Amino acid sequence: MTNPTAAMLVIGDEILTGRTRDANMHFLAGELTKHGIRLSEVRIVPDIHDRIVAALNALRADYDTVFTSGGIGPTHDDITADAVAAAFGVGIDVRADARAILQDYCDRMGRELNESRLRMARIPDGATLIDNPVSAAPGFTIGNVHVMAGVPSIFQAMVAGVLPTLTGGDPLLSQNLTVLRAEGDIADSLRTLAAAFPDLSMGSYPFVRDGAYGTNVVIRGTDGARIDAAMADLAALFPEAVA
Repeated sequence: MTNPTAAMLVIGDEILTGRTRDANMHFLAGELTKHGIRLSEVRIVPDIHDRIVAALNALRADYDTVFTSGGIGPTHDDITADAVAAAFGVGIDVRADARAILQDYCDRMGRELNESRLRMARIPDGATLIDNPVSAAPGFTIGNVHVMAGVPSIFQAMVAGVLPTLTGGDPLLSQNLTVLRAEGDIADSLRTLAAAFPDLSMGSYPFVRDGAYGTNVVIRGTDGARIDAAMADLAALFPEAVA
């Protein structure tokens, strides 16, 4: 069985300007890998309605699942929910169940459910809510798209809630070998090895350490025996390498 695929759409000017470092992609990639889902593409778009719509429509057509992060808060530039509704061609409004969740949270915290906070209860028609155990304001799922907050602690909690609902595949396995040679010196041998194992993914990642060049070679796949075989051939090619 071919493993399911996923994409991620990161939304927000603060990521593109460098003001905020995105941590959600790294977390999501690791969680999906454990679940047997391949994170195949990540895009970052600004807080521009049409750009979000276009990117979302492209990704949801190409991949089994799409995760978004960012832009579902209470401020004027939080436009993700509206853009998602537009992408699916559905309406959006304050929904009773989402409002009740926010009202309960505000009551417990001694806060007013004002118009700004109420924006976080606006949910596209036909969507189901994603629980937010951190700050109550829900994410939502519509079609194959899961819309989540950008705050890392909230994003992680939402991912934990969504993953059990997704069909995964075989766990994605990997092994690493450090070859104490420059990448250009091993490229031909790696190309030949990759051709001999077309069912595996082989990546090379060069580094410089104490003035010496080296390359980390990572072999990935779902068949542990095949990875072992490829690693044995790789080690035979470069006997000075270290695991």
